[in-house]
Amino acid sequence: METLQLPQIFCPFPTMLNPFAKEAEKHTAEWVARFGLVKSEKARERFNRAKFAMLSSRAFPTAGRFELCIAAEFNTWLFLLDDKNDESMFGKVDYLQMVHSFVSQILRNSTVVAPEEGMALAESFADLWKRMRRIGSPAWQQRFVKSMTDYLDACLWEVQNRVAHKAPSVADYIEKRPYTGALYADIELIEILESIYLPDEVRHHETVQQLSLACNNVVCWANDLFSFDKERRQGDVHNLVVVLKEERSLTLEAAVAEAARMHDEEVRRFIALSENVPNFGEEVNDELQRYIGVLKAWMRANLDWSFGDTARYRMHIRETASGNWLISRI
Repeated sequence: METLQLPQIFCPFPTMLNPFAKEAEKHTAEWVARFGLVKSEKARERFNRAKFAMLSSRAFPTAGRFELCIAAEFNTWLFLLDDKNDESMFGKVDYLQMVHSFVSQILRNSTVVAPEEGMALAESFADLWKRMRRIGSPAWQQRFVKSMTDYLDACLWEVQNRVAHKAPSVADYIEKRPYTGALYADIELIEILESIYLPDEVRHHETVQQLSLACNNVVCWANDLFSFDKERRQGDVHNLVVVLKEERSLTLEAAVAEAARMHDEEVRRFIALSENVPNFGEEVNDELQRYIGVLKAWMRANLDWSFGDTARYRMHIRETASGNWLISRI
């Protein structure tokens, strides 16, 4: 069978796995069934093969059982929404507007108002938000609301482009991609799931902001490399490989190589930033190092899950001793 050989990508961070991984996987399967998020037998088989909970178990390696289940179910919710929007409701503005509306109402006043087609997503999100509020301060809740609003706004931007048959520029895509991936919402979860509390002056510091952005870009651009073939077949232009190919008139191989180069450059930028963080005092420095450790876990988790756990991507991969990953697509 013909293969497309992808370039090596660089990710030298260690594999991590939460000790509650199996429990989170079981709890998530029960949670999905309780809210009727997966209905058909075919969809259940696909869900079981996807192993969404394992991504969170790798990304939040020291979270407690209660906290890990929140992460696993939140990311499962995001994946199921993404599949619903990209596949069964591809290009439908009204569907995503409905989701935006009921999520906003839940976040603002915990009210669940949704039509029948969105009720399972709405009720399950309300359950997540209830559990998050139990462990998140009012200030944290405000930040999470903003991250979810930014995510849904970015999703609407994508779907409006699809309807208008409009391809974003490379610059616009790079600007919006950290939000369409919802990773900023997961980064906000670090505080309440891993009990890492950074003072505002630290969270808002340019170096810390850039560390979060670099982690976000690494995860999202890696995913673009893994999924560009599927998205290209669907006619979706929201992929780094695709926008590079179109705007710069590159061959597919050259566009893939450039996306991989950008990914690796961002990994090295993250490493350089992490080695040059300001001194905030011993106690805060320790918390910041824990925070950086979770960001590293996220970047590695994305690869370990994509190639070792889930059946979502049809890939072969081999890690080399130098921290490079050799990838080929079936």
